[in-house]
Amino acid sequence: MKSYDVAVVGSGPAGSFTACQLASRGYDVLVLESRNSVGEKGCCTGIVGRECFERFSCDDKVVLREAKSARIFSPSGKSIRVERDEVQAYIVDRPAFDRAMAQRAQKSGACYSLGCLVKDVTYNADGVIIHTERGGCRENIGAKVVVLATGFGSGLPARMGLGKVGDFVIGAQAEVRVDGLDEVEVYAGKKLAQGFFAWFVPLVGNRALAGLFSVSQQEQQLKQFISKLVLEGRITSDEYHINYGGVPLKPLSRTSAERVVVVGDAAGQVKPLTCGGIYYGLLCAEMASNVIHKAFEKGDFSANALAEYEKRWQKLLSRELKIGYWAYRLYGQFSDSITERLFDIIKSNGIDKDLAEDSSLSFDWHADFILAVLKHHALKGIFLGMKSWSPWGR
Repeated sequence: MKSYDVAVVGSGPAGSFTACQLASRGYDVLVLESRNSVGEKGCCTGIVGRECFERFSCDDKVVLREAKSARIFSPSGKSIRVERDEVQAYIVDRPAFDRAMAQRAQKSGACYSLGCLVKDVTYNADGVIIHTERGGCRENIGAKVVVLATGFGSGLPARMGLGKVGDFVIGAQAEVRVDGLDEVEVYAGKKLAQGFFAWFVPLVGNRALAGLFSVSQQEQQLKQFISKLVLEGRITSDEYHINYGGVPLKPLSRTSAERVVVVGDAAGQVKPLTCGGIYYGLLCAEMASNVIHKAFEKGDFSANALAEYEKRWQKLLSRELKIGYWAYRLYGQFSDSITERLFDIIKSNGIDKDLAEDSSLSFDWHADFILAVLKHHALKGIFLGMKSWSPWGR
């Protein structure tokens, strides 16, 4: 049985960045990916905030376009346009983004094993045993530490005693042909996307992404959304293929144990209000790699030693995740008529401009934005009398 210092399960951004950080420190790192290639298409818009892009020195070659503005539509078609002078985010080729992260890890010395499905992880006297299957053949791989970066839906965290994600949402998205889409568009409304929102995101040339998150009937609602845009002449062809994906809305109850840590979507390190997970996943991957490095230095891979990772990421993200989840649950109570009133008040009071001009509010950090909206004197009437939710309550 071949053994490594670290085995990373999953080749998404969080997994590849963890592998890159540890391989660059001289550790023998293996990345195991169940798919036959890195960066297969999923249900992700590929919108990466400027702060994330600069913080992690992302490859400029994966950028399709810059985003300085967005237009948000009410259920009846009223719109609010939010714009800043500086670039707020980049729309990236998501498969190319994942491949670029993997190439960085490989250049640092990490090895990748593709088409290798991890069936289980167990313990032995020297560390962990990763039980894999490739093309019907089974193989065991040893490691001192395993990093679970499997994305949403894997049963591995639960099988290792770390629990399950308590709440999630399913998204549906399709690449479509368009004529003249220049900025990101977001659509609110229960009939369009139950409990969440839809999006229309420009790529390059005449390509765009149309998609939505919804608590039910994702395929039906996306088809209705695309049909609407076809009738309006926004989409020029009704031929498309739908991709689906799940996103956690709450983190795991535990993200570390003896010789194991969980990062990224697998850990539930995702913005609950927008379902963006790239930045938070990379931040947590960085913390995970630092804690694992410290564990190697001390020769201590106990649950207590690796719990330092959980303490670090919760200190950074706990407030964001709690307030974001609370806001998601509050938004889920809105009827379309309440949403229309909200739009009217925001426009008539210039709240959209005030928020756009507030430099303290960030694309990647939502808690302060949410609180600024809730506390605005013109909007208090909307929220009075609405049922109050505990941040982690159902």
